[in-house]
Amino acid sequence: MIYPESLQKLIDFYKKMPGVGEKSAERMALATIELKEEDVNDFSNNLVIAKKRLKPCKICGHLTENEICNICDDETRDKNLICVIEDYKSVFSFEKVGNYKGVYHVLNGLISPMDNIGPEDINISSLTKRIESLSHPELILALKSSIEGETTTLYIKKIFEKKDVVISRLSYGLPMGAEIDYLDIITLDKALEDRKKISE
Repeated sequence: MIYPESLQKLIDFYKKMPGVGEKSAERMALATIELKEEDVNDFSNNLVIAKKRLKPCKICGHLTENEICNICDDETRDKNLICVIEDYKSVFSFEKVGNYKGVYHVLNGLISPMDNIGPEDINISSLTKRIESLSHPELILALKSSIEGETTTLYIKKIFEKKDVVISRLSYGLPMGAEIDYLDIITLDKALEDRKKISE
């Protein structure tokens, strides 16, 4: 081992972050220990606070510190327009665009038979309950164009096909397999604007 044990453990924790390799983890660990002690304490306290306070919204599944997120609680939002997304990171991406005036539904995953993930393993049942209380709702399926995304799209279309629900999807100007939260704002805004109704 070339690092002191405590530094190695810190590097190992940073490596658990998405997209962080050995070199990046080393740089962040060394930068962390160079912080003032009060900044390190603030950093660690904020980590603990965020982990304790943040939880899924009871309605849509987005991150919130309250029972209901600020988007679901906003009376100016169109509650009949629901954008269905894979995870809460995509909510932040759409909100940065600034033009979407509907609400969201976070699935927390996609159907993937290869990984033994079925419809009952993601947040679909609460979506059907939401739809039942709405009049003439539209679902915008903003899922990545992958096998898992297509499987989930087809399943959602099937369960609502005999109900009074308009189902659309983002336009296919999106790169195949693209993660929603990595798309630039202009591409995402155009995909939302040019969404297509899923054919019967």
